[in-house]
Amino acid sequence: MLKLLRFVAVLPLTLFGGCATISPYTVDEATIEDFLQKQVNAFGRQQRENGLPLSLELERSKVTLGPDGRQVAIVDFEGTATLEAFITRIPIGLALKVEGAPVYDPEEKAVYIRDLKLLETMVRSGGNAIDLGPYTGTLSDVAARFLNEQPVYRLDESDARQRLFSRMNLGIEVRPGRLALVPGGKRVDQPE
Repeated sequence: MLKLLRFVAVLPLTLFGGCATISPYTVDEATIEDFLQKQVNAFGRQQRENGLPLSLELERSKVTLGPDGRQVAIVDFEGTATLEAFITRIPIGLALKVEGAPVYDPEEKAVYIRDLKLLETMVRSGGNAIDLGPYTGTLSDVAARFLNEQPVYRLDESDARQRLFSRMNLGIEVRPGRLALVPGGKRVDQPE
């Protein structure tokens, strides 16, 4: 019993005695890609449920964190937007590459990509003889709005470590290949 009491008394000191002693919580590119896939699928269902004539399915996503040591994320994805016009469905291939700054939102306990800059865009009609020029900007705007409004990662409070981090004041640091959620918002220049 005495050991248990001692452990309970020392635990808060160990955890909160100095935020600098707590290593950051990191998330790798593959985890963000998986989370992004689920977000896009949910977004596509929501568009259909709202009766909008546009649905979006993600076929491939690639997330690059901290390229060239910069504090940015590049999201490169391909998908199919299906436009329902009158009585026909028009599949439109869509490829976008955007760059933005990962930002942690403490109320949502989630990471968003903000200050988006479109690097590349490609729209193809999949063999249909229609001019997609008028739709290119709209489809790019939908995809950019999606990234601006939907998180690319959310802390899972069912996991004890993530729940602990969700209760801290966190900053974000972009490292090559991963995001680090840093207690106290301070930069941590320790190697992984």
